[in-house]
Amino acid sequence: MGEVGKAGARPVRSWKELVVTVPRDMYGEGRPSRSVDAGRLWTGGVATALVAALVAVVGVLIARGLFDVPVLAPTGEGALGNASTLRLAAFAAIAALLATGLMHLLLVSTPRPFRFFSWIVSLLTLLAVLAPFMASAKLATQVATATIGLVIGLAIGSLVSGAARSAIRLGRQAPRLPER
Repeated sequence: MGEVGKAGARPVRSWKELVVTVPRDMYGEGRPSRSVDAGRLWTGGVATALVAALVAVVGVLIARGLFDVPVLAPTGEGALGNASTLRLAAFAAIAALLATGLMHLLLVSTPRPFRFFSWIVSLLTLLAVLAPFMASAKLATQVATATIGLVIGLAIGSLVSGAARSAIRLGRQAPRLPER
């Protein structure tokens, strides 16, 4: 490293030291900022709710129509009760809207919103997959219900994340002026 001879003098650099010039930020002065286009995020959330509801309906139709497996309708009411297809679709849509609200909250309040969102949605999806196995029903019914819950969770997680990524606006905050 260079040496400093007298107080306030410039350091003497040896020929081995490299001088690096850092280019100015292309956005100008200030620190990075992130803003959320709430309209875009919530429009994506409503579209996700529609997709999640349709995934639920299609999943029930496939399970009942193609494989003749009763979904969410075991002979005795278990942990999931005796829900209808319409209730499952409504639950999926509400879950998508709640996920959108959670993502909005995380975007404006946490340092790594997508990582936290991924963890939360993954754990809730795991809960939805494991819940049918707590009910006393046939294995085919449990597997079909768990599969529908898994696909709904994957759809919600991926679509809300995608909507959130498109709703983020990056820019620079102006540097703060010193107080007088």
